[in-house]
Amino acid sequence: MNPHLARLQPYPFEKLRTLFADVTPNPAFKEIKLSIGEPQHATPPFIMETLAGHLKGLANYPTTLGIPALRQAIAAWAKRRYDLELDPETEILPVNGSREALFSFAQAVIDGSRPTPLVVSPNPFYQIYEGAAYLAGAEPRFLNTLPENGFGFDLDSLSPEEWARVQLFYVCSPGNPTGKVLSLEDWKALFALSDKYGFIIASDECYSEIYFDEANPPLGGLQAARLLGRGMERLVMFSSLSKRSNVPGMRSGFVAGDRELLKKFLLYRTYHGCAMAPPVQAASVAAWNDEAHVLDNRRQYREKFAACTPLVAEVLQTAIPDAGFYLWARTPIADTDFARGLLEHYNVVVLPGSFLAREALGVNPGRNFIRIALVAGQEECLEAVQRLRQFSQQFR
Repeated sequence: MNPHLARLQPYPFEKLRTLFADVTPNPAFKEIKLSIGEPQHATPPFIMETLAGHLKGLANYPTTLGIPALRQAIAAWAKRRYDLELDPETEILPVNGSREALFSFAQAVIDGSRPTPLVVSPNPFYQIYEGAAYLAGAEPRFLNTLPENGFGFDLDSLSPEEWARVQLFYVCSPGNPTGKVLSLEDWKALFALSDKYGFIIASDECYSEIYFDEANPPLGGLQAARLLGRGMERLVMFSSLSKRSNVPGMRSGFVAGDRELLKKFLLYRTYHGCAMAPPVQAASVAAWNDEAHVLDNRRQYREKFAACTPLVAEVLQTAIPDAGFYLWARTPIADTDFARGLLEHYNVVVLPGSFLAREALGVNPGRNFIRIALVAGQEECLEAVQRLRQFSQQFR
């Protein structure tokens, strides 16, 4: 067996199952899950119709590069969204959701022949970053993102010797779970380090289309590079339809950026066997070409956050994030105890923040936080928030 498998920790939801193993939820309440970042808004009918209308494509093997129409639709979206000029032939690669690509990218780019490679990620973080690092034969390094510094990176927490060993830096903007969006100055500082030490930046932007001010969409990594007058060297972005278009089960996304990196990543993927199914490609073309459903999706989230956030903020320290669909709320007791009590007494499921982080520099930055995923309908979210308020009253 691959010895690196022994370094993987249980996934957060496996930890949650263990945490709740001896908890009996109050049967007076119907269960409401706010723990999983799975969009529950309705999938747009036109996407489902396009998917169903192209089922004959199942009779053909798909190519790893994807059909030209899909890459062209993604390029057109990137132009509308970020004013980017991407070459559909060399700078865009369709993938089966950002999750599998974020993992496999590390396997393709980490050079294990060099002294113990490092992979940097925010902390708390999306667990795929850590697993990808370990299974590529690298060591993760975590940069704590804390409320005291606006959930920004403390780039000085790594020594010059550590930076010299960094090969890959995972960025998540908008962040999971904090919702933090990197500013142009943040990107400038990160690019300077990449230029100095030669590491690759993987920008996870799967939450980029869930935001609250139509006039101020989140800044993207490739967009930041363009605004700073630089190219896309050592930089790729990962995007997905899952949150944007409410199709997590379609597993459809893309990677874009540095053409030399994507050339090698395409070679890896050709052997990896992860081409997107033809019906999914057709439905993805339709989804990337339409913005009306995305506007309506944002409207629903905007209304939910406006209704729910003040209610939660009266009992737990939280605020509307820069973007994304999570509330990151500080708990008055241990986050694991809070989650157990909320389930036992009010049958509401939230995720303890400590499950999303690792201890670094003597701190687990997720400790005494919970992640609340406002992904259900507004009525159900409001019901859950009211129960959370009742549970929290005892700690005031």
